[in-house]
Amino acid sequence: MRISDTIASFLNSLLNDKGGIVEIQRSELADRFACVPSQINYVIETRFSPEHGFLVESRRGGGGYIRITRVSLDPQTAVMHTVNAVGDEIDARSAYMFIENLLDMGKIEEDQARILFAVISDRALSPVSSDIRNALRASILKTAFLALIS
Repeated sequence: MRISDTIASFLNSLLNDKGGIVEIQRSELADRFACVPSQINYVIETRFSPEHGFLVESRRGGGGYIRITRVSLDPQTAVMHTVNAVGDEIDARSAYMFIENLLDMGKIEEDQARILFAVISDRALSPVSSDIRNALRASILKTAFLALIS
């Protein structure tokens, strides 16, 4: 298991044990996993972002901390949050993360996720010019998400 996976798993366990909110010190966590603090930053930025259903607050300095909060939203609010976060353009990887997040939160079903993955894939959008592909992907994704909550 990669160090990033190990750190993410540890933080998820803490979140589960502490009711969805955890405060950590970057340096203490780096010491625990024998890594540099920037590795902790990387894990938090890539695994605990708003797209993944988390709010992250940080305060720098000697007594600084990072607070990670798992956001619990009703299905309609979760989907609307996702629609608003997609923006005017989105690449396939980011779109997959949004879909996986909604699936992990139980806001969409597995078969719905598979269909969404298929219709926003680079393969499905290959007939479209690459310079507008991400805009089309964002439009399709937002329209599909809105259809799921109506």
